[in-house]
Amino acid sequence: MTGSNETVVSEFILLGFSNLGQLQILLFGVFLVVYLATLTGNTLIIILTKTDPALHSPMYFFLRNLSFAEVGFVSSTVPKMLVNLLSEKKTISLLGCRAQTYFVFFFGTMECFLLIAMAYDRFVAICKPLRYPAVMNKKICRLMALAACASGFPVGTVQSSWLFSFPFCRTNVIPHFFCDTPPLLELVCGDTSKFELFSLIGTFIIILAPFTLILISYIRIISTILRMPSTEGKQKAFSTCSSHIMAVTLFYGTSSLTYFRPRSNYTPEIKQLLSLSYTILVPMLNPIIYSLRNKEMKGAFTRLLRRKMS
Repeated sequence: MTGSNETVVSEFILLGFSNLGQLQILLFGVFLVVYLATLTGNTLIIILTKTDPALHSPMYFFLRNLSFAEVGFVSSTVPKMLVNLLSEKKTISLLGCRAQTYFVFFFGTMECFLLIAMAYDRFVAICKPLRYPAVMNKKICRLMALAACASGFPVGTVQSSWLFSFPFCRTNVIPHFFCDTPPLLELVCGDTSKFELFSLIGTFIIILAPFTLILISYIRIISTILRMPSTEGKQKAFSTCSSHIMAVTLFYGTSSLTYFRPRSNYTPEIKQLLSLSYTILVPMLNPIIYSLRNKEMKGAFTRLLRRKMS
């Protein structure tokens, strides 16, 4: 105890889906299948884009890094959720909760900026095709990927360090399946106004600013495509962008609904449903989007199977 009404919290209770009773076993099976499918799909993309010479281009280089970020992002929340679905004691240590918060912000921020890099790659390829080999050379691509990765360090470090510097003294029960910032703030008994302002500004920078840049890029891309003389050229240009557009829509759509809704509109059930969409659904769908709609990925997968069989 640190005061008459203030208790030092050493662990949290993640309520998650505990109100569903025996249905948690069914949810465990569903989420386990989804998690394994996510790991398999993204790992396969990493292997294909690394080993197949036909996929050694900037677009697939960024896709490989995006798949890495997806694996890290989903692995920071889902394993603990799966354990809690089968456990009566749904606890997470203070250090574990802090680590979970850090990695969610680290990989989430990394993914945001990788999506910008992929949009820029498509912009140069379609709008500046003659300059593409010079602009998107290996050195530039590596620097862009490194910058996307490095952006996650300050965001994750500052966000998690500042959040966990507050005293948690109201309760240690989190009505969520992972340590997300909004439910954690409800447990703080200190003044969090400055932190909330910082979080709001950071959310705009991490989510809204990248999305705005991507939107501007695609306005230019679509304008260029519409001016192309041949129908075949238009279709080919649109096909190279469609997968990325779908991935951007899924990621920014679900994350915006989660972090830009007024707090008064939140209910634990709605928040968990929205969180499931961007922590589990999006990482699973991205490999499907980039594989099923991409002839080069299908060809690389076929060649990989032939090499393994022979």
